[in-house]
Amino acid sequence: MIKNLLLAFSLSFSLTLSSQTYKPTWESLDKRPVPGWFEDSKFGIFIHWGIYSVPAWAPFGDSISVYDKYAEWYWNKLTSNDSKVNRYFVNFHNKTYGRDFKYQDFAPMFRAELFDPDQWAELFRKSGARYIVLTSKHHEGFALWPSAQSWNWNSVDIGPHRDLCGDLTKSVKQQGLHMGFYYSLYEWFNPVYKTDLNSYVDNHMIPQMKDLVTRYTPDILWTDGEWDKPSKDWKSEEFLAWLFNESPVKENIVVNDRWGSETRGRHGGIFTSEYGLAGDQEGPVETNARPWEECRGIGTSFGYNRTENAGDYTSSKDLVKLLVSTVSAGGNLLLDIGPAADGTIPVIMQQRLLDIGKWLETNGEAIYGTRAFIKTKSQMQINPEANKSVFFTRKGKDLYVICTNWPVRGLVLKGLKMEGSIRAVLLGSKEAVSLKRTGEGVVIVPPVLTPDDYQMAYVFRLSNILD
Repeated sequence: MIKNLLLAFSLSFSLTLSSQTYKPTWESLDKRPVPGWFEDSKFGIFIHWGIYSVPAWAPFGDSISVYDKYAEWYWNKLTSNDSKVNRYFVNFHNKTYGRDFKYQDFAPMFRAELFDPDQWAELFRKSGARYIVLTSKHHEGFALWPSAQSWNWNSVDIGPHRDLCGDLTKSVKQQGLHMGFYYSLYEWFNPVYKTDLNSYVDNHMIPQMKDLVTRYTPDILWTDGEWDKPSKDWKSEEFLAWLFNESPVKENIVVNDRWGSETRGRHGGIFTSEYGLAGDQEGPVETNARPWEECRGIGTSFGYNRTENAGDYTSSKDLVKLLVSTVSAGGNLLLDIGPAADGTIPVIMQQRLLDIGKWLETNGEAIYGTRAFIKTKSQMQINPEANKSVFFTRKGKDLYVICTNWPVRGLVLKGLKMEGSIRAVLLGSKEAVSLKRTGEGVVIVPPVLTPDDYQMAYVFRLSNILD
């Protein structure tokens, strides 16, 4: 019965999207609702993988800004006008590869000889992620598919001699996950981009994006590099009108807000933040009216950075807290991994993903398909620990209280609106949970646990709670 109702809702939602015609204006395009599957999925995996995975290097240390620690910007930093940043990269490059070694010379070294897309996809499923976003082309312009617009600068013509986008798409979809692509609008050193923007957009950028969409039918198109030009120059409105009206993915496709220098946080689809600009662990934040997503790496770089050590990677417990804090504020988490040039995923990254997946096996109902329960700063003040060590999500009349520390002395919840009698359970435990009503509010009295009951975060489900 429930399955039939969900199917009917999905068909109704798709018909609503497909029956609407969108004009090539932000006023019209912004009215398109984000497909419901995205908000329900909550957790995705970002993959930064390309020629930059060969040097896999960026400087590290407290004096280095976060953006200068991005190893995928290696080529750009070699030519940077910032003498301090440029010096780090140039010194490393010349010492390691020689002064005459050009960035393009890395391309044949990007071989992906150990790349097993089925193995990747199985890991992603075990992590509990519901969608994947692969960098089809980063700012360096190298395409991970046989793009006609990037002759001899793609993964089929040189390097792996494989359609990496196609191979991973097939495996990811076989695992029942949503597949998507990151795509950089601009290219640092493309001579056409630098001399004839209109030709670049018409004959390179838009044909590439349409090729990705028609060839692989992705569920996400995640653009970037938009800051260099306004959306009119990118012809973003025209492209999105095609995507929403005519493309083979018009009902299901999710896009982000990076379509021009003026669009982030204002136009497009989901709003995006990067390394804690929203959904920060130290919340509270006002939830957005539009679905949003926080993206960041397990370490401090998106592309694999060999200078990072074990201590530079976020712990599994803190990653679970990051997921919980983001979802409790109404967002999704897009957690990045940076595979090595040979196609292997560093073991420390695999371990982090598997730890998250193990936690979600027990507690996923408090994440998937939920919505924010606390939506304003004034609501935070009622429960001072909200978005610090205690987080809330909701699904119907079920309230999930997620504690990153075990509430030894019990947990007082203030301001709850209840319908009839309420009861509480601790997910993953058969031990009874008691509730008390006091003048302060509802008190959760936790059971006594053994060390075997340890979790990275504990979830209490309370029933019959109203908004």
